[in-house]
Amino acid sequence: MYKSKTKVRVRYSETDMMGYCYYGNYASYFEVARVEAIRQLGFSYKQMEDDGIALPVLEFSIKYFKPAFYDDELTIETTVVEIPKVRIHFEYKTFNAEGILLNEAKTTLVFINKTTMKPCAAPADFVQGLVKHF
Repeated sequence: MYKSKTKVRVRYSETDMMGYCYYGNYASYFEVARVEAIRQLGFSYKQMEDDGIALPVLEFSIKYFKPAFYDDELTIETTVVEIPKVRIHFEYKTFNAEGILLNEAKTTLVFINKTTMKPCAAPADFVQGLVKHF
């Protein structure tokens, strides 16, 4: 299992009339966390795309427990629980600065060959980079 942590801060423009972090922002926060998790493994999301691999989101689900507020520093724990094949599954937990769990989420992405626009196997070097964490 591979885990990484990424910090993001709730900006004023990301809050709603109740002062809560608007629920739709979490998809963007998780994208930041995914990209950073891949970077922390020693790989680049951009380099994968430059090499002809895209990773569109197939599924996204989230369960909210508590709100985040303007200027809260959030820690997003990103986990890859299995070695990817054609799909990669990410799990997320968002905590506030007090360590309170705010939400849990999951995304499934598909490795796509950008030339054919068809699903393909995860790049071998990326899989090898993950294997040592399992």
